[in-house]
Amino acid sequence: MADTERNPWRRFLALPNESRTKTLVMAFVVAAVCALLVSGATVLLRPIQTANRAAEEQARIEALVRGIPGMGDLLEQSGGTLSTVVIDLDEGRAAQDVTTDTLDAALADTVNWTALEAGADIAGLGQRPDYAQIFLLRRNDSISLVLLPMTGQGYGGRIDAILAVEGDMNTIAGIAITSHSETPGLGGRIEDPSWQSSFPGTELHDDTGDLRFNVARGDASTAYQVDGITGATRTTRGISNMVRFWLGPDGYGPLIRAIQRGEF
Repeated sequence: MADTERNPWRRFLALPNESRTKTLVMAFVVAAVCALLVSGATVLLRPIQTANRAAEEQARIEALVRGIPGMGDLLEQSGGTLSTVVIDLDEGRAAQDVTTDTLDAALADTVNWTALEAGADIAGLGQRPDYAQIFLLRRNDSISLVLLPMTGQGYGGRIDAILAVEGDMNTIAGIAITSHSETPGLGGRIEDPSWQSSFPGTELHDDTGDLRFNVARGDASTAYQVDGITGATRTTRGISNMVRFWLGPDGYGPLIRAIQRGEF
């Protein structure tokens, strides 16, 4: 009895279970212990959760890119780790305030679009977004492949494509036409693998750095050309202008130079 009187904890435990004080204190103790356990588990599991989220993001990106015709084979050949990044096109670097999650919301605001002068608008866009999501394949801490989404006007309407460029940013690795409205059997042949097969290995710039890429009227005759499509002159001209615009100063030009300088 004397020990109980001298020990506050024992005096507390000796209180009847109906005691309001005992009920409140025990509830607080249980809540505090649970909070400590949850906090500890959160700290211990955070690295695992971070790794899981990164793995999920990587799988999502790879599934997206592999769903693009022809891109899966390029990834297999290039190896490395695929990532996605939103580019500030004017600066040629990763955007500071726009992410893949907020890109759609950013582009819904007209302030994030740039009007194009008629002479520079060879792709027939009218205006160009200030931000674009691209895909990078890194191997041994260097970029081995870059996937550049682009769009332009063809004969029947808008053409959407992804151009794959090797890490030197001067050699085409492939192209995928993701959407178009061209005439079946004529301009619609831009989605045929037989035509797209003329793109890999094509060079973009000459030794002086000038952009030389174009679609030939017939068979390619220089290192900077890809084959034309008979009877689809306006469609292939649209492809040529689309690629030239997006690889130029108003498109991915600043990014290309940054990568070539090793700044990305």
